[in-house]
Amino acid sequence: MKRTLKRSWMIFIVVIAFLIGLGFLVVETILNASDWVDQPYNGHISGDGGLVQAGKIIDRNGVVLAESVDGKRVYHSNKQVRKSLLHTVGDNSLNISTAIQSRFRSELTGYSFIWGLNMPQSFRHGHDMELTVDAKTCKTAYNALKQYDSGACVIYNYETGEIICSVSTKTYDPNSPPKITKKNEDEYEGVYLDNVLSSTYTPGSIFKIVTSAAAIENIPDIWDRTWTCNGSENIGGNDITCVGSHGTVDLKQAFGHSCNIVFAELAVELGEKKMNEAAEKLGINASFKISGVNTKKGHFDISKADKNQLAWAGVGQYTDAVNPTQMAIICGAIAKGGTPVIPYIVSGNSGSILADIGLTKTGVEGKKMLSKSTAEKLQELMRYAVVNDYGDDMFGGLKVCAKTGTGETLKGTDEEKNDGWMVGYSVDSDCPLAFACIVRGSSEYGYATAGQVAKAAMIQAAKSIKS
Repeated sequence: MKRTLKRSWMIFIVVIAFLIGLGFLVVETILNASDWVDQPYNGHISGDGGLVQAGKIIDRNGVVLAESVDGKRVYHSNKQVRKSLLHTVGDNSLNISTAIQSRFRSELTGYSFIWGLNMPQSFRHGHDMELTVDAKTCKTAYNALKQYDSGACVIYNYETGEIICSVSTKTYDPNSPPKITKKNEDEYEGVYLDNVLSSTYTPGSIFKIVTSAAAIENIPDIWDRTWTCNGSENIGGNDITCVGSHGTVDLKQAFGHSCNIVFAELAVELGEKKMNEAAEKLGINASFKISGVNTKKGHFDISKADKNQLAWAGVGQYTDAVNPTQMAIICGAIAKGGTPVIPYIVSGNSGSILADIGLTKTGVEGKKMLSKSTAEKLQELMRYAVVNDYGDDMFGGLKVCAKTGTGETLKGTDEEKNDGWMVGYSVDSDCPLAFACIVRGSSEYGYATAGQVAKAAMIQAAKSIKS
């Protein structure tokens, strides 16, 4: 009797283990079947990564960016458009993991859990995919960026979340991907990385937006104060240097002139705790999900900073790092009174399963970053900078609030090069666009590099969304 009971228990345990394993297999198959099918080692997928049977990828105006014709995957007829949207659309190699053709290959190929890859054409759901980007704007941004070592430009509608422009360089023509070898690997270093989503850079003076937010929220008399800038000041035993000698300035003037002395002093006065709180609220150390892809986290850590390093951190140097999309979202939050709408790039008009699972959901609000009053004061500072320092006609009639920055990455070396920035947004009711542009590989200031990229891209973006 005991032996029978023991065997019954063993059988029961084996059956339970089998059912658990079977349940796990079923769940994994349902969740991951499309990813398994997409693997390049799957011999049942035809050539070119299975894309020869994939649907079209089109921009917001119906312009075809990629399609399958006569058993071949082909891209837009204009080389500059192809190169500008490489990191957004992808190519046949699938080496750019964040690109649409890599992330959503099963949806583009019409994969079905029931039918597999052999689903009848009449039953296919979401075979084509519409993006929110505008090909003309991306081409314009690329043409402005291509003269530099690398960079990125992102523009999005801060009311709806639609990404209008997403361009990353270095890039190449998807019609003729490069063969990367040891001899040319330096030329193509980072070419598979979408800098809009997956890179961070030294912010330089665009970080003064963060320091300003902390000052506005924690220093009651901030608008009544003045400071004196003589070009340099010893803080913590070493000099903080400025781009000029600005004399006596108030907060607006300090922001417009991008005075390092003022913002270094503010960072020291605010201290580690309040500076950290401002950076955390604005999401500097956070990641944002853009149509299923997480942006790279920025970096702000002053826990081990001495007084001089804290001062430089408030200016946007020290170990500070930010992501382009992250900065565009912060600008969108300021424009929206403190709470951003999170950007997306796969349109809800695609009519695909992506809409059903929420990847194309529009108008999703992120976490509150600023109080409404702080957002309004930051807008006042950023608008002042454009009107009084950059020129109000810079953006072709758009009413823009902005900040430039120059991250000094190799200062004092024979290869001195900067990370040039311009970030901001337009306040025009018919053109609610936030942007962030970064340029690498120039010894010039951000206004002369990223500023010109932002100018060209924003003017074209405004034409495109108004037409």
